[in-house]
Amino acid sequence: MNDDHELKVCHDCIGESYLCGIVEVAGIVATCSYCKNDEEPCITVEELADHIEGAFERHYFKTSEHPDMYESLMQSDKESNYEFERHGEPVLEVIAEAANVSEEIATDALAILEQRFASFEADQIGEECEFDSESRYEWKSARDHEYAREWQEIESSLKSQTRFFNQGAEAFLSRLFKELDDRKTRDDNPVVVTAGPDTELKSFFRARVFHKSDELDEAMQRPDLHLGPPPGRFARAGRMNAHGISMFYGASDKGVALAEVRPPVGSRALVGEFELTRPVRLLDVSALHSVYVEGSIFDPDHVNQLGLAKFMKRLSDRITMPVMPDDETTEYLITQMIADYLARRPEPALDGILFSSVQCPGEHRNVVLFHHAARVEAMEFPKGTEMSSQQFSSYEEGDQPDYWVWETLPKVELPVEKKDAEPAGLEFPVFGLPKPDSDDRAVALRALTQSVTAHHIASVQFTTDEYEVHRHRIAKPEWHVGSKAPFDVSKADF
Repeated sequence: MNDDHELKVCHDCIGESYLCGIVEVAGIVATCSYCKNDEEPCITVEELADHIEGAFERHYFKTSEHPDMYESLMQSDKESNYEFERHGEPVLEVIAEAANVSEEIATDALAILEQRFASFEADQIGEECEFDSESRYEWKSARDHEYAREWQEIESSLKSQTRFFNQGAEAFLSRLFKELDDRKTRDDNPVVVTAGPDTELKSFFRARVFHKSDELDEAMQRPDLHLGPPPGRFARAGRMNAHGISMFYGASDKGVALAEVRPPVGSRALVGEFELTRPVRLLDVSALHSVYVEGSIFDPDHVNQLGLAKFMKRLSDRITMPVMPDDETTEYLITQMIADYLARRPEPALDGILFSSVQCPGEHRNVVLFHHAARVEAMEFPKGTEMSSQQFSSYEEGDQPDYWVWETLPKVELPVEKKDAEPAGLEFPVFGLPKPDSDDRAVALRALTQSVTAHHIASVQFTTDEYEVHRHRIAKPEWHVGSKAPFDVSKADF
């Protein structure tokens, strides 16, 4: 038999696509030692063993040939019929399956690796080496430690060092969200989804709490102005926006929208529905929880992609985790930074983020539309229209809630013959100064006036996990001069 180091294998004998491609590109035409074809590119079995060694180092670990402490206890328990069985699959089977090669090729590659890792000292004490023919291997879970460490450093930097123009954060997010549009979940659902006309997500609800009747009247009359996102000068910092940056926060369900504003008992709230007038592209944070990475274990970068996918799950949880009111100022910095980056990322641009509700976990989603996609279409009225509204109707038994809005249109006047207009005075344009109310953003939302509902907050319900608080009293240990051990607490008198 030929020396294993001189054996050659062609690309046709390797079923794993990435390895096969390497052989096709880097191989040398020679006679394959297995299929005897002399017209195909080949590599030596030793080179194949090099690729296998790298893949195993990144993605597999050798299981112990001895039981662990728990398994030893189970095995020694007279009442247990437990018998230790080594974990993992035989190394030969793992090699053959990973590289998709015949058992003959896998055997020759394993012989090279076993010889490469053989140790005289280990053999003397009966210790198993890597790639021992009797060894077994299991899949190694992905590691995201490097991403998590860098994330923590950036979050710390934002809180205490550099909040603006943080180049480290910019570079990290660029790597994190690279090829975002191409990523999908294990169920083949896209990470970036489209909402708007002709989609399942056609509209979102938005709520606002009111303590004054006149403000409630204004909102009923003009929901486009008073239920939509506030002007920048009134925009308070939120989970996804910094102070002064106006964004649209909404929910796919009316009840969720109401819960998100946390109305106090005794207050009143309006909930309005806003339909999308154009398609918008949203990052689905829930989909990040199950990002699927396709690739080859023989690709050195694949382990990094698996780590990134695992970190995406951690990121999904971080974006939607509950934050206590006293911590919002600092804990929202990182999510505000993410939203700011995604809002201005290069093409293809994103319009917002879709995420699970913190107040009402479940199937319904919350949405935030970035500033450029948060403009609400202004309601149109004939010139001279007068608005009025009521909140109660009076009956013999007293006032009852009754919400109405009236639009009183102006009288229709017959056209009057116009006289020759007097020449207007000269007006000089002022360049470079936009009108105070100018807004060059494209309209993305329209208030549905027939869907506005008023809510009287009568009570608030909580769903909790209840845990008993245990209490136990012990005597403080007494130390005696010359003693080597403290007083035995278990024998103390109470």
